[in-house]
Amino acid sequence: MKKISNRIALILSLLLMVSCGLTGEEVARLAINEVSKSNDNLIIKEDQVELKKGDEIAFWSDMDYNYEGQISLKFKIEIIKNDEKLGVLEIDPTDKNITIGELKTSINGKTDWSFTGKNTELDIKEDGNYTFRGLLVASENSTLEINKAELVIKK
Repeated sequence: MKKISNRIALILSLLLMVSCGLTGEEVARLAINEVSKSNDNLIIKEDQVELKKGDEIAFWSDMDYNYEGQISLKFKIEIIKNDEKLGVLEIDPTDKNITIGELKTSINGKTDWSFTGKNTELDIKEDGNYTFRGLLVASENSTLEINKAELVIKK
């Protein structure tokens, strides 16, 4: 049994190394990990990265949460270049075009869901110091428990 566990761990490690090479290099991470429930108590995280014209960055969601019933989650990301606000990007973490390590179980109305997924891309038009400032919002659901909700920016 121990040999099988070791082989599985080795295979998973190799898959992780290969997927990291194919998915890009992480350049920033917003470890939000909490829902902002009111304007009086916003949970905002930010990170900065120097980017060059022509860079393509991708936004990935690294999620682990559970809930009963239905839930809607959204990252709201303010993008700032050299202290100039460029706009706000809204990302539904479940709207992904690449998924790694997804595990979703639903039993008696309770859902446990974890995944890493690529959500969208952004082409950088100008060199600059970019700040990504984000928060997580959710539809009203008192059963929601966030174990992990991080937005990963890869180049």
